[in-house]
Amino acid sequence: MNTVEKYHAIKVDTNKCMGCTHCMKSCPTEAIRIRGGVAKINPDRCVDCGNCLRACPVDAFYVNHDGLEQLKNYKYRVVLFSSVMIGQFPEIYSEGKIYEALKKLGFTHIYEVEQPIGLLITKIKDNVEQLKNKPAISSFCPAIVRLIQSRYPSLVENIIPVKAPHDLAACYAIGNLAKEGISREEIGIFYVSPCSAKMAAVKRPLGETKSIVDGLINMKDLYNNIMRVISKKEEGDTSDLRKNLTRDGIVWSLPRGESRQFRRKSMAVDGIHNVVKILERMENEEVPELDFLELKSCHQGCAGGILLTGNRFLTVERLQKRSNRYKSVAKLGVLAENCDGIKDKLKAYPIQPNYVFSLDTDRVKALAKLQKVDRILCQLPGIDCGSCGSPNCHALAEDMVQGDAKMTDCIFLQNRYLNEKKITIEKATKNLEKAWGKNRFDADCNKKGGRNVGF
Repeated sequence: MNTVEKYHAIKVDTNKCMGCTHCMKSCPTEAIRIRGGVAKINPDRCVDCGNCLRACPVDAFYVNHDGLEQLKNYKYRVVLFSSVMIGQFPEIYSEGKIYEALKKLGFTHIYEVEQPIGLLITKIKDNVEQLKNKPAISSFCPAIVRLIQSRYPSLVENIIPVKAPHDLAACYAIGNLAKEGISREEIGIFYVSPCSAKMAAVKRPLGETKSIVDGLINMKDLYNNIMRVISKKEEGDTSDLRKNLTRDGIVWSLPRGESRQFRRKSMAVDGIHNVVKILERMENEEVPELDFLELKSCHQGCAGGILLTGNRFLTVERLQKRSNRYKSVAKLGVLAENCDGIKDKLKAYPIQPNYVFSLDTDRVKALAKLQKVDRILCQLPGIDCGSCGSPNCHALAEDMVQGDAKMTDCIFLQNRYLNEKKITIEKATKNLEKAWGKNRFDADCNKKGGRNVGF
């Protein structure tokens, strides 16, 4: 899957969008503006965290994904999924029943991506010892990696350059099939994603030039398909497919799944707005001495992914109970089978900073624009109401400096200018329509977008 161009999994359905500002207010990178009555995403600032999709009351945001019909293009069809998918299912559906349902849907080989986690743990610990910048930051969550790239570029060197578990599991699966004499051309690798960030990471990977995955499947869609074909009783023994799964692997994507490997000199933070606060403190050198920092965009880690069906707290509880039935990495060993072939594939290329928050590439011009932003902020009310179509007054000031907005976009300044007769009512109306569209302020009892609509 070639990934030269930028890719974002999240899209906006403009026919559904009502321009209600819930998405704009929830975006951690201020990537969304309301223009013409609909949400517009700045692709340079978007990190695919999915907060907009979660906040939207009318389901105007969606993710692009591949369908199961693509399976027919391959003779051997490998499904890769995180253990959180198993955690969504009620206890009456055993892992064996779920595996059997996947086979009924057309997959020939099944792998939970955390199976080679022993190799990953060893590699991460080696990197933590070698990295000069501490704390070392996990590269597990692609939304966090992109957030650091764009908003905190000075911390890029803290990110551990190792590949994602789904890449390692794909290499592991291909290696196993190669032992059976199966060529790569006959194999279709399908990754079941719990979130939009991991979808974007497959289509446009960080730390590598090309993804090994051939297709992306929405975990919510797959869950629904499994429920359609799953049996009430287990029909066979699929335990051999899980012989390399460990306790550590099952909880890897949950809070402290990674950091518990480092004991006291580690910290885990989940929820992207909480992560932002920690990264702000890191830039100001206000974080205590740590070796390892685990940061996950979603609350409760991947159990809170936007493409999961199950309740995230129940998912965590089920996975913790499931993990108790498995051996730890220390007891099982790295893997029950020889997998030297993927050890050299663990390392990723260093992550490069992406200065999308700079006001200008020229430092002198950027400083001048920053000073202009400060002067504009003196005129703005500081209410951060979002009525201008920007998330807050500071974002509006930056938009003005970049030529994307005007002083009259602020409704409070606009009212002042009207009183001072500096602008006409017709001009003021056009300014409002630029952000909110025509007829937006007409009385309509069926209007959507208010508090709790859609929840």
